[in-house]
Amino acid sequence: MKSFKDPSFQDRVASATAAKQKALEQLRAKPAPDPKVVAERKEASERREAAKAEKLAAKDAAALAQKEAAAADLAAQAASAPLSEAELKAKRDARYAARKKRK
Repeated sequence: MKSFKDPSFQDRVASATAAKQKALEQLRAKPAPDPKVVAERKEASERREAAKAEKLAAKDAAALAQKEAAAADLAAQAASAPLSEAELKAKRDARYAARKKRK
């Protein structure tokens, strides 16, 4: 059975230091990014962000238009003459028939 002192503490510290140095040298040896590639990536990112913003603006505009149309429809219904009892009954019967048809 090996002793826990084999390798010694100093040996372990030295090997850890050597591993750190090796990793640092590998990191330093890594070439710098190509400016053209960096510029292309930045441009592509900006295009994606612009498209996303445009899409969000279109979605917001559509939602606003839908809300305005719903409000206008509600105002038109409120402005129209109140429905008679027969018309209310006909609408209620139509909803009932549609509900029964779905089941």
